[in-house]
Amino acid sequence: MGSIRTLFSGDVHVCYSQLYVVSDPDGWDDTPYDPRAGQTSGLCGAAVPGYLFLTTGLHTGPVGYTVELHETEPDLDESWEEIAEVSFRPASDEVSLELWGGDGSFPLALDQVDHRVRHSVSGMDEARERELECLDGLVIERHLLQFWPAPPARDRLIKQTGDSAAYWHGIARKQPQPPTPEELAESRRLARAEEERAARRREEEYLRAEWGGQLPSDRLRNVGGNVWGMVRLDPGLAHALDRSAPAQQRAVARWAMRRAAEEAGLDRVDWIVPALEAAERGQPLPAPFDDQGRVVDRMLADPAVPDTTVAPADPAHPAIRQQFLALPALTAAIEDDPLQAALDAVFAAAVTVGRDYAALLAELRERFADELGPPGPPSP
Repeated sequence: MGSIRTLFSGDVHVCYSQLYVVSDPDGWDDTPYDPRAGQTSGLCGAAVPGYLFLTTGLHTGPVGYTVELHETEPDLDESWEEIAEVSFRPASDEVSLELWGGDGSFPLALDQVDHRVRHSVSGMDEARERELECLDGLVIERHLLQFWPAPPARDRLIKQTGDSAAYWHGIARKQPQPPTPEELAESRRLARAEEERAARRREEEYLRAEWGGQLPSDRLRNVGGNVWGMVRLDPGLAHALDRSAPAQQRAVARWAMRRAAEEAGLDRVDWIVPALEAAERGQPLPAPFDDQGRVVDRMLADPAVPDTTVAPADPAHPAIRQQFLALPALTAAIEDDPLQAALDAVFAAAVTVGRDYAALLAELRERFADELGPPGPPSP
């Protein structure tokens, strides 16, 4: 007789007449067939790879459980009332005895090799008949799981004496044959593929809703700047700008810069005019526009700079001085990325106008009708 190692021994609380040996926590509970499929024995289901479904006579309460690892096949102990054998190979190095509903987990040190498993049980019928006493802590039913290295073979019912065991054996024999490993792998592959397609559909639906009813290009999603401001104001225009050529995007940015300056009266301030002209030529902005702080200070100090306010598109926000809303359109027009330049400059021009921004955007669409094309679907 070879060596014996006890992997677990103690009383466990079962529910619904079941507990499990699990070695594949990500896949053991999603199989489309009964773990006893194709077996003659119903007390130890082994049809699911890496998983054993263990049945008790007691519906709910304590049972004694012992798990042993043998070096070689152990001698058959005929004193047990019910005896069956199955084959089992762990699907990972993490094997555990698991109670129903996550009520307990006990690690079992089993290697990833083929094993034979002998499941011996006594007291199934008596425990079921005296279940109320068992609920008070009486342990009647006892199980022994013995593992030893052995090549795969069909399950074998060695001994059956009780009615509970006979019932579960009958359940097993009514199950259809399980799929082959190849069929199971294909089924899981198809299920994963459908999950991935469903995830992509959900993501597309979310993106459509988030981006005004149209799927955004990767370019638009990653452009940065005030893209979200433009999507809130006019998502169709944001998509149209994205579809435009870089030269057209740059032309829109310069037009929006000029319109923002006109609305705020900045095009009539002598030291701001050179910056507008430089931006239209695509040149760096002259001083003091190389220092944002200096620009703000000078605008505040210069009485020639108009001082007008505009009601914002969002009525929850207070009125804001137009001149500071228009200023970002100037810097936006010379951004390196022409798409971001267009989005940022148009957004700045729109907020400079305030609640009448729709008229400005309609003007833009009319001015660049050939470049932007017809409007897209309305925002949901």
